[in-house]
Amino acid sequence: MDEASARLTTPVVDLDIGTLRDLWLLVVADAHLLPPEAAASLNSLPVISVGLAAPGTAPAFDVLADDPVDAAAIADLVAATPQAALACCQVLRHGEGLDTSAGLLLESTTYGTLQAGDEFARWLEARGRRVRPDEPEPPVLVDAEGDTVTLTLNRPRLRNAYSAAMRDALVEALRPLTAPGDCRPVLLTGMGSTFSCGGDLAEFGTVADPASAHLIRSSANAGLWLDRLADRLTVRVHGPAVGAGTELAAFAGRLEATGSATFSLPEVSMGLIPGAGGTVSVPRRIGRQRTARMCLTGTTIDAQTALAWGLVDEVVG
Repeated sequence: MDEASARLTTPVVDLDIGTLRDLWLLVVADAHLLPPEAAASLNSLPVISVGLAAPGTAPAFDVLADDPVDAAAIADLVAATPQAALACCQVLRHGEGLDTSAGLLLESTTYGTLQAGDEFARWLEARGRRVRPDEPEPPVLVDAEGDTVTLTLNRPRLRNAYSAAMRDALVEALRPLTAPGDCRPVLLTGMGSTFSCGGDLAEFGTVADPASAHLIRSSANAGLWLDRLADRLTVRVHGPAVGAGTELAAFAGRLEATGSATFSLPEVSMGLIPGAGGTVSVPRRIGRQRTARMCLTGTTIDAQTALAWGLVDEVVG
């Protein structure tokens, strides 16, 4: 602890610890005992800080580990895509307290930067290209006949993969619901066995350049509209909610999950970070340290864990 404190409070700490020294991850034992002045420097360092401490006892760290074995497992996963992992932690750090628009802008800018990186390029090359046939059915169904407006993600054959067409249709359905005087409750759910398996992988890397992709994301982001409707919005998740599925659902004022529901944020393993608003919505529910753990490890959590963490408000059915 004395060594960690001394190194973190030197004037040249940024030259000693971080990517300039090829050090991507810093593990500190007894992290809850780190003096405040030393802990404060972690916020600006280009390094992923892992503290060995109990939950809630060392808030300055990016992620908390239960023991050295747990910290080593996190380190092994970070080693595969260190740029994306560090960028994710930086966004989570500096996104705390930002309003939704600013948080989404920070997320999208960082996501676009990583799209031009080697880690994402390697993932794309390993995955190969896919082509989707035209789909005659609307990607989002809207039922406004009753007292509640029900929106249903409608690509069940593809496990409700979140495509550009689905994003645009969802924004189109949400936008008028924010009009003054419309107080109807809104329910968002998914058709078929899966709420959403996340972004449609066939579309990854298909936009001409990262700058254009950023402008599209910042112009048509369903997360912004879900956030505006949060007080009236219930999302009901069944089956897997992967990536965008978890990110969008977490904007809801009320998030319900069936017993079969699971949640995961796998984007870092692809050389990216969450890009549908997850660095804004998820930490608001579970805090940035648990969000970082989900992102860095790609762990899938079940409905009961999500309930215990506060990611969902109730397990139903």
